[in-house]
Amino acid sequence: MTFKGFTNKDFDVFKINGLEQRMEAIKSRIRPKFEDLGEHFAPFLTAATGDEMFYHTAKHARRSVNPPEDTWVAFSSNKRGYKQHPHFQIGLFKTHLFVWFAVIYEAPIKESFASILEKNQSEVLKAIPDNFVWSIDHTKPDAISHKEVENGEFPKMTHRLKEVKKAEILCGIHIQRDNPVLKKPVQLQTQIEQAFQSLVPLYQYAQRSSVSS
Repeated sequence: MTFKGFTNKDFDVFKINGLEQRMEAIKSRIRPKFEDLGEHFAPFLTAATGDEMFYHTAKHARRSVNPPEDTWVAFSSNKRGYKQHPHFQIGLFKTHLFVWFAVIYEAPIKESFASILEKNQSEVLKAIPDNFVWSIDHTKPDAISHKEVENGEFPKMTHRLKEVKKAEILCGIHIQRDNPVLKKPVQLQTQIEQAFQSLVPLYQYAQRSSVSS
């Protein structure tokens, strides 16, 4: 394991103009770190979820003009891809590192997952720590605090997940780019592990969705 944490230079990659130039910086600076994290966390998530997990580093292959605003490594139980499956992510925007559990718009279990979340709302919300955040769009850096979700946003999010074709739901943590833990590899890995462990119940609900959909 050669992972050395993240520095301001990693986050500043997203200030580079031009698709080719930014992609080159992502490939040379950030992707090797995500490969290290992929190798580290795939066995951890396999043990935590009971499903064999494979890691996938973002390639941004469909981009032809606009440079990516974020990049990531994703973990799913499918060796060939992750977007259609419940998955975990570690990634960077220019402002923060994110650690997510995600069901995004390409997942066929969206409706059944939304129904299970609705039926188990109180258990779901109790399982998630207060400092966690939620999102309804993986392409945006914004997040919704867990307190907001507890105070009425949750039913709106699950209803949207069920009814809107492009709807998504993500839950996890943000670590701001100036947080010293990002430069401390062992502490950072521990924090990510703890976040993933807290998100395993959501994955288990998604597993049930896979069976019932």
